[in-house]
Order: sequence, then structure tokens, then C-alpha cells
Amino acid sequence: MALISKTEALDYHKNGRPGKIEVVPTKPHSTQHDLSLAYTPGVAQPCLEIHGNPDDVYKYTSKGNLVAVISNGTAVLGLGDIGPEAGKPVMEGKGLLFKIFADVDVFDIEVNERDPKKLIEVVKAIAPTFGGINLEDIKAPECFEVEETLKKELNIPVFHDDQHGTAIISAAGLLNALDITGKKIDEIKVVVNGAGAAAISCIKLYISLGVKPENVVMLDSKGVLNSSRTDLNSAKKQFVTSRNISTLEEAFVDADVFLGLSVGNVVSKAMIRSMAKKPIVFAMANPNPEISYEDATSVRDDIIMATGRSDYPNQINNVLGFPFIFRGALDVRATTINEEMKIAAANALAKLAREYVPETVARAYNQQNIVFGKDYIIPKPLDPRLITTVSVAVAKAAVDSGVARKPINDWDAYKQELSERLGFDNKLVMNIRQKARQQPKRVVFAEGCDFKILKAAQFVHHEKIAKPILIGQEERIREIILENKLELDDVPIIDLQKSVTNEKREKFAGILYEKRKRKGMTYNEAVEKMFNADYYGAMMVETGEADAFISGFTRRYADTIRPTLQVVGVKEDFNHIAGMYVMITKKGPLFLADTTVNMNPTSQVLVDTTLLTAAEVHRFNVEPKIALLSYSNFGAHKGQGSPGIVKEAVRILHEKYPDLMVDGEMQANYALDVKLRMKRYPFNKLGDADANTLIFPNLSSGNITYKVLQSVGIIESIGPILMGMKKPVHILQRDSSVREIVNMVAIAVIDAQSDEK
Repeated sequence: MALISKTEALDYHKNGRPGKIEVVPTKPHSTQHDLSLAYTPGVAQPCLEIHGNPDDVYKYTSKGNLVAVISNGTAVLGLGDIGPEAGKPVMEGKGLLFKIFADVDVFDIEVNERDPKKLIEVVKAIAPTFGGINLEDIKAPECFEVEETLKKELNIPVFHDDQHGTAIISAAGLLNALDITGKKIDEIKVVVNGAGAAAISCIKLYISLGVKPENVVMLDSKGVLNSSRTDLNSAKKQFVTSRNISTLEEAFVDADVFLGLSVGNVVSKAMIRSMAKKPIVFAMANPNPEISYEDATSVRDDIIMATGRSDYPNQINNVLGFPFIFRGALDVRATTINEEMKIAAANALAKLAREYVPETVARAYNQQNIVFGKDYIIPKPLDPRLITTVSVAVAKAAVDSGVARKPINDWDAYKQELSERLGFDNKLVMNIRQKARQQPKRVVFAEGCDFKILKAAQFVHHEKIAKPILIGQEERIREIILENKLELDDVPIIDLQKSVTNEKREKFAGILYEKRKRKGMTYNEAVEKMFNADYYGAMMVETGEADAFISGFTRRYADTIRPTLQVVGVKEDFNHIAGMYVMITKKGPLFLADTTVNMNPTSQVLVDTTLLTAAEVHRFNVEPKIALLSYSNFGAHKGQGSPGIVKEAVRILHEKYPDLMVDGEMQANYALDVKLRMKRYPFNKLGDADANTLIFPNLSSGNITYKVLQSVGIIESIGPILMGMKKPVHILQRDSSVREIVNMVAIAVIDAQSDEK
């Protein structure tokens, strides 16, 4: 964890606009008419509707997505009772996390009231404003009374995150730690140091999951909660042990699990040594755990350890829970957050940690690969799948347990809505992958010895997008798989030096020789080419042993494409190939061609590129609206050069393909701005539609454009998609991300599906 100076922290909160959150209008407000709708007289109409039907408040106001973060400042983080004003930065921070992780709006409310009964009345009085209440930093035991009473008396979710957030996240970690160690939850012995709100909530949830109460020993600052104690409140009395134990040292002997929610450095190495085999230690005191990670792991190599810190494995971080729990509860308009919903959240988190971890998550934490195991038992906070995993699980549990007033019928649509809410996924990308899953094809990877290629192969195999085949040195591939704990044991590997028979090599060489013998290739040269992964992989597709070919991750585009052209060749209807990029923008997908192949195309090549691109865009279930670009508009430039070539291409397209929505030549701003184009050139064939497909006059302009867009923050790019080959072949951009490789594999599968039809 990087050290943060006092000055840096204070500057962050005060510089610019003080604080961390603001209110932003969601409706138009630039005209007098807008303001009349927003306030008087227009606002009277929704007021009357709500008066007639109070549930309409969810239809006409922000209540359904608004949570109150409420505190009286009596137990602020590790700072203690510092008061409501001093606690406000924390509550604002909570609001920020709600928004960025789950798109939940928040008002933070700091209440100057220590009496729990009066605090309850304050919260009840303001509850009509909100769809949910998040109680925060209220000291125990008062927090129990406040939450329990409000849950009984309000019909919206009330959740004290200090209690339940830690319980849910740590429970997920516990379930996975037990899975790894092979221990049964109803047999484990648990030691809990700390008897505050979080500790009590944790152990209650663990008991709901199967821990036996008699196997729990809990301690507070005065020692073990046992029958000799006369100073225990009602909350602590539930966890009095009947065992003859009075010290923390005694409690540790043969314990399976230690849960620390107390103070730092109270656990010794000797205590860790005394635990049972494969101990599970959750030392969550902040900033210093009950025992340091280094000390605990130095005495037990069989330990699974979690802390509350981000600089060690397995951080128990409440942000994994509360944003997504409220998201699911709000979306079904739940009346409460019950035990079933909390257990569902814990199980969802545990399950997510056991799944494949996207490359983007590993990269965010400066790791090459993250896999389920003793150092990864809980998902990472920056995992974009949390919203679709935890929120869906919570919403389903609310529906199943009967506390949802707005049940969801289409869970796939709800999951898609959650993805779109924060922009983590794109419809086009999701549709491409889903289409590939309907009929996965055999895809051969030429560069099987590269980690990213193997990671992508694992993903498409696991997600049933494709059936990967790897070409490469088998021993090295197995080493990478083992080192990174990849799951590719049942994926075929072709070692060109060892596993290919002479008969197969000669068969492939003979086919290549027949194709190239009048273009200077000898038979011996053809045999030699069969030791080259690009030639061999392309030949697998040509002969039907694979359905698609992927290469180019580590080599120059031109060097990689040459073998595929010689083996597979170009479609008879076209005499050339072209490359297309898909740019995912906030306005939708933008298709760019040619970006990779043809340096200075003729008019006919531009026509062919347009037809190839239109067919490819149709394959994505998008209607192409095509603009052929130049530096002039509709014949304004009378000389030679690209405007004339583009103009002739448009003439051919209009004459031979009158149903195609295409026009040009035009400048890029006119293609993308319908108002500007219609004002100056109302005769254009695109009409009142913005172009979604751009055809460039030469390679320089296309290549420069897509690289500029990639560099300035386009949401995502897919490509280069190779068009015009007889069979599905795609050449990757060098050093593509795993996600980019996966997208290209999905497109290759769709190409193969189309070829089969």
C-alpha cells in the first residue's frame, strides 16, 4: 500500500471544488420551457399523480436509485467517536464508491444525534426521500438497535455496512478457503478476536452458512466471552463459550480459522504455529493487522491469509459488497435486505473468484495472471463482472424470498442492463460473442507459445466461443500452462518438430506445391514451409482440419499475411483483400476500411472494398450507411487525385448497386454530422442518417485515422478484420490484448459459420 502524506490527502479533498461528490441535473434545463417543466407549473402534474398513487414516486422521481448514507460519527473508520462533521469526508467517499461501482446515487447525511431512539426517529422522518438507507459508522451496541428497529418499521432496504459488508465479503473468502483446504464448515473451530458490530455480524453469517455455535470462541478487549463474565451486553451474551478457555493463546490451539476485527499486533507467531493444519487467518484490523502477513506466512507455509490491506493477497474490502447489494435490492424494489440476500451475495462472490479472471483485471493490479488459489480467494474490487454477478444474485434472492415489489422476469436482459449502466460491455461485442457461441468452430492459433495467446485460448475454450488448436513447441506450451495455472489440458497441441508425421507434412507440401509451382516454389521449398506455423495453420484451414486461422500477434502484418495468401487465396469475385477496424464509440459502432492492406487503391478496388465491408457489417446485424471519404465534397475538387478516384467508385456503386446506402466523395465531418450534410448537400443518398461505415481513399488516411482514434480514448476497437479471403483467416495487431484476441477469434468463428452456410 503506497504511503499517503497528510498534505496529499488534504489537497485531494480541498482542491478545486471541495469534497468528492456533487448533484448533476438529469433533464434538459437550458430553456425557459425546460425550467417550466422542471419546476412550476409543470412539476404539479407528477405531484398529483404521486398523491393519487404513492408508488408513482418511483416513476417520476429519483427515489428508486437514491440511497442515504447516514452516520452520527460515533465510530468513524479507525478514528473512533469524532462526530458527524468529521465523519462527513468518509460518507462522501462512500457516496463516490456507490456511484462509480454501481451507478447508485447518494445523499450523505450526517446527524448530530447520539441517542439511538432519537436517531431512529430522524431516519424514519427522512426515509420517504430514499429508495434505501445505508447506515455507517455508528458505534456498537447502539448500531444493532438502530438497524433492527428501522428494518422493522421501514419498507425500504436498511443496511449497516460496517456489520454486514465485512461479514459478506469475509464469508465469501471463508467458503473458498474451506474449498481449497478441504475442510467442512460444520467441523471447523473458529476464534474471533473483537466483539464489535462487524465481528458479531460476521460470526452470525458464518453460523447461517453452517458453522456450529459451540465451535466458536469470541474475545473482546477484556478477554474470552465465557460464563464467568458479568459485564457482557445482550449482543455479546449470544457468543459465550462453554469451553474452559480464558486467553487468546488458549483459543488458538488447534483452531482452524482466526477472524480478527480488533487491533494490530495482538497475535504472535507462536499462536499461528499452534493452529490446526492448513489454518485460515483473516487478520482484518486496519491499518495494521492482528499479525503481519510476513510473520504469519513465515511460520506456516500451509496458511491461507486475508487482511484488510490492498498490498497483500486476499483483501477483505467492503466495496465488493455494498454497491452491488444495493443495486440488486433497488432494482427489484426490495422492502429489506434479508439473510437470503446476504448469503446470495457471499455465494456469488465466492463463485466469481473461482472463475476465469479477465486480463483487464490482472493488468489493473500489475499481475500477468490471476487464478483461484490460496492467494486469490476473493474477487478484486476492479473486476467489472461484480455488478452483473452480485447484483443479479441479490435481486434473485429478493424475488425468491418474497421481498421484491418489482420482480424481474428476463434475467438476461437485466444482466445486459447492468453491463450497459457502467459501460463495461458493448452490445456489439456481446452479440458477436453470443453468435459465436451458437456454433463454436475449430480455430488454430499459430503462436501457441505466447502467454496472451494461451490466455485467450483458455477464455474462448471455457466460454465455448471456439474450439482452440495450438501450434508450437509442446514442452514450452505445457510449461507456460503450468506456470500460470491455465486450464488447457484437453486442447490439442501441434508441435511441428515432433508431432507432425512425414506423411502429413508431405501431403500439405504437395497441395502447396501445386498452388505455387508456377510462381517459383519448388517441392522441397514447400516441404520446408510446413515447418512454419503460418503455412501449416493456414493449410489446416485449407484442407478442412480447422475452420479458422489466427496469427500475427508477434510478427509483422505483411510477413504473416503472405503465407495465408499463398495457401488460402482471395475470393474469386474479388481480386484483392482489405482490412477493417470496428471502433466502439458512445454513439455506436463505426466501421473503418481499408486500414491495413491497399496502399493507393483504384476506383474498382474501392468498389470491392466497399462491397466487402458492407457484407461484413451486415454480418454484425448492422445496416451499413457508407460514406466514401476524401478531402473534398461531391465533386468540388476538379483536378486529378483521390477525389476523382473516389467519385468514380461512387458512380460505379450507384449504377451497379442502387440499393446500397452509400455516397461520396465527402469530408469526414459531413459523413458524421447529418445536420451539416443535409444543410449543404440535401441530395445525398445517406439522407438523415449519420454514416456508420467509412471507406478511406488510401491506406495512409485509413491507418492514421484508426490509430489516432485508438490513442485518444475510443471505448474499444476490434480488428483488423481481414476481408476477401476464401476462408476465415485473421491477422492480429501486434501485441493485442487478450480481449482483442478473443474478439478476433469470435469474428473468425462467425466467418466460419457463414462459410458453412
